[in-house]
Amino acid sequence: MSHHPVDVHVGNKLRERRNFLRISQEKLGKDLGLTFQQIQKYEKGANRVGASRLFEISQLLKVPTAYFFEDIPSDLLLSNGKVAEGTQSFDAHPIDKKESQQLTRAYFSIKDEETRKRVLELIRAIGDVDMENLG
Repeated sequence: MSHHPVDVHVGNKLRERRNFLRISQEKLGKDLGLTFQQIQKYEKGANRVGASRLFEISQLLKVPTAYFFEDIPSDLLLSNGKVAEGTQSFDAHPIDKKESQQLTRAYFSIKDEETRKRVLELIRAIGDVDMENLG
């Protein structure tokens, strides 16, 4: 079964934020009056999230509703009033990975700003990353 790519993107963003806040599917579902299975279906893009439900979710996850549409793949841009469905695969964004979220939490748990800067410089050096190209 093929899910609409926009629904998949919104679901990925929902999962990303829920995981970052360490909220279980069960807890989010309970807060919304839904089952965790319904949350799973939203996150997989199997069920489309309605506007009012997306608004409720954004309130619970403390993000604007626009958050769920950030970084939408360019091959889904409007074309003649319709969403163009490209052939791009919708693999999870690296930030969705548990390891990335753990790293982010650990980084921001460092209280001393100078130490945080040094950790970032260390990671840049190890990864040989040009941070200006990462946005």
